[in-house]
Amino acid sequence: MELSHINKAGKASMVDVAAKADQTRTARAQGFIRLAKETIQLIRENGLKKGDVLTTAEIAGIQGGKKTSELIPLCHPLLITKLDVKTTLQAEGVFVESYAKCIGKTGIEMEALTAVNIALLTIYDMCKAVDKQMKIEGIELIEKKKEDL
Repeated sequence: MELSHINKAGKASMVDVAAKADQTRTARAQGFIRLAKETIQLIRENGLKKGDVLTTAEIAGIQGGKKTSELIPLCHPLLITKLDVKTTLQAEGVFVESYAKCIGKTGIEMEALTAVNIALLTIYDMCKAVDKQMKIEGIELIEKKKEDL
């Protein structure tokens, strides 16, 4: 199997996608952060010193997704047309899901995954003073599509 991000000398290399046709590309990702019941209650009551955890995490996830090519060396910068991050407070923590869309020559799954990761890390940061047992888990790409224009 030939790896697309390795050059003839075996070194990491950004793939040239110039010859590929533009397509509508979408991706969905998800993840979860397990929290103590007391932390969940503080989030529900907006009782944490750093403020509104869920809204802040959603905005941070969007910002993070937009910066993916700056964070991951071989990712192409993409013209993102939609990036959405939703958080849902559940009995054992916060579920995060993202949706990313672009028109371009390469996929947008890394942006969807980055958005989820940054949202989860933001929740971790905002809750770390009150919860020492948090656990981030289940981060995964759940859907990736491309359609001809």
